[in-house]
Amino acid sequence: MIFTSLAISIMGYFIGCIHGSAIAQKLSGVNLKSVGSGNAGASNATLMLGWKYGVLVAVIDIFKGVLAIILLRLALPYIDVNPTEANTLLYLMGGAVILGHNFPLQMKFKGGKGTASLIGTFIALDWQMGLLGLALFVVIGIATNYLVIGLLALYITFITITACYYGVIPTLITLLLFSITIWLHIPNIKNIFAKTEPKVRNAFKKKAT
Repeated sequence: MIFTSLAISIMGYFIGCIHGSAIAQKLSGVNLKSVGSGNAGASNATLMLGWKYGVLVAVIDIFKGVLAIILLRLALPYIDVNPTEANTLLYLMGGAVILGHNFPLQMKFKGGKGTASLIGTFIALDWQMGLLGLALFVVIGIATNYLVIGLLALYITFITITACYYGVIPTLITLLLFSITIWLHIPNIKNIFAKTEPKVRNAFKKKAT
């Protein structure tokens, strides 16, 4: 189980290192690491380049979370694990994808903040609750005008569902991911209080170039 967990974590990490922001940079000519919040993720792409680029980056980063979980589900019948261990492996895979996105090797460990990859992982693990979490993220993000607040709602949903249905270790994994997310978003939270954080509705006014 230890070797299997390690192998899955490594695979998930390198899948997470695939970045939608790299494609957005080639198309727009804008390095997301040098504008806005400086993170290479869908949120910054949306706020800095407009919703079209945000959607492009989000789709790529969501898909890698979905792909990783699907690949592991296909492999699970060939791995000698019980249902509880299978859940743990699925969460390890999803968590590793998010860590790969946040700390990619090819970007000197400075990537995005894992929102889109979390959404993809959540939907692949439990599509009904994943879509609920996504809806809360979008609705609360637009209602409050700050994506980070919508993200907090998404994570609370993810942690709650995991704690209720998937066991102790998966819950600990979600809590670790949540802690990392809070740490990565400290500048955004400070900006909200300082009233300097880019607002969601402004992104819809930008035209993709």
